[in-house]
Amino acid sequence: MINVDRLYKKGLYLEYFTVGYNILEAIVSIVFGSIANSIALIGFGLDSIIESLSGLVLVWRLSQHGKISKTAEERLEKRATKFIAITFFILGVYVSFQSVRKLVIGEIPEPSLPGIVIATASIIVMPLLTWQKYKTGKQINSRALVADSKETLACAFLSLALLLGLGTNYLFGFWQADPIVGMIIAAFLFREGWEGWKDTSGKELEVDKQP
Repeated sequence: MINVDRLYKKGLYLEYFTVGYNILEAIVSIVFGSIANSIALIGFGLDSIIESLSGLVLVWRLSQHGKISKTAEERLEKRATKFIAITFFILGVYVSFQSVRKLVIGEIPEPSLPGIVIATASIIVMPLLTWQKYKTGKQINSRALVADSKETLACAFLSLALLLGLGTNYLFGFWQADPIVGMIIAAFLFREGWEGWKDTSGKELEVDKQP
């Protein structure tokens, strides 16, 4: 027999890990991105900050299991989701502007070995985290946790794009790969912002069905 409370606790631990990992990833990415003048690495770090905010929303969501009404949960999550969507748009504008500017003026970033290590670590960690979130979300019938697992998987693909961009610059000196990957990250930010905004427009967010 499935222990629902234990599964909710597991979901919380997964989100705690997600938030902690993304905060660390954001700090390291932005620091080394600034040192190497890499907009792709800085943009990746900024995305990690937003992922941390999204994870905190899930932490709150799961921790409120059985404590507040579904209506109150729905109303508060809708506001939080809209805030996160707006933040995605703002960061998308910043990263796309900086990427185009670097391509136009020829601002060459330094190769970043630490950035390559960061991207490689995320490629390993994120798919494993995705699977655990998806499995747990299905077991407790949590739409929010399942959706978050897909966002984590998207981060794994984003890490792959970052690795290709940084690796190409590091190995072959093709510096244009960095701002190009920056634009890919910006497109991802806009997409995530739009998806989040759609979820808060025209209809109420669906809350998790309680088993």
